[in-house]
Amino acid sequence: MTQAKSSPPGRPGPDRSRMGPTRISTLVVAALGAAAVAWLLISTLYYSGIPRLPWLPVVTLAALAVLEAYAAVNTRGRIERKPGREPVNPLMVARFVVLAKASALAGAIFAGFYAGLAGWLFVETTRAAIEDRPAAGAGLLASLALVGAALWLERSCRVPERPDDEHEPDQRQSRPGQR
Repeated sequence: MTQAKSSPPGRPGPDRSRMGPTRISTLVVAALGAAAVAWLLISTLYYSGIPRLPWLPVVTLAALAVLEAYAAVNTRGRIERKPGREPVNPLMVARFVVLAKASALAGAIFAGFYAGLAGWLFVETTRAAIEDRPAAGAGLLASLALVGAALWLERSCRVPERPDDEHEPDQRQSRPGQR
């Protein structure tokens, strides 16, 4: 009987150093935290002293969502080696995964911020709050679109499973008896 060796504390083991898919729970916690911060900031500050909500962040978030969705479609086609597509560069796929993970988290934070802001604006009945509602709602939608596109891009960067008949044994499988 052999026992699995555990890695010493502070050192990453073989499974701890692997990057996994983005957890939805992480995104939800980040969004809820940002929503709480936005609600607290806007409710403690005097709202009429704040300038109108700009549309530029909304346009930027929407443009990033479109670009990442396009990258997801293009990358998936190149990984699956569809006809007419060039093979994919593995380093580019790694960069896309990092971009997707960062964009998903940033999009969740923006979505939480816009949700907290929009929630407060729909409770407030002033003219300034009513005028800012479209920008806050559009910001929330653009942020959610960015999260969706980022998760799609991350999923598109996965290597497809190979059939068993094409599976090549790795070094541990090719040398039985050695661990």
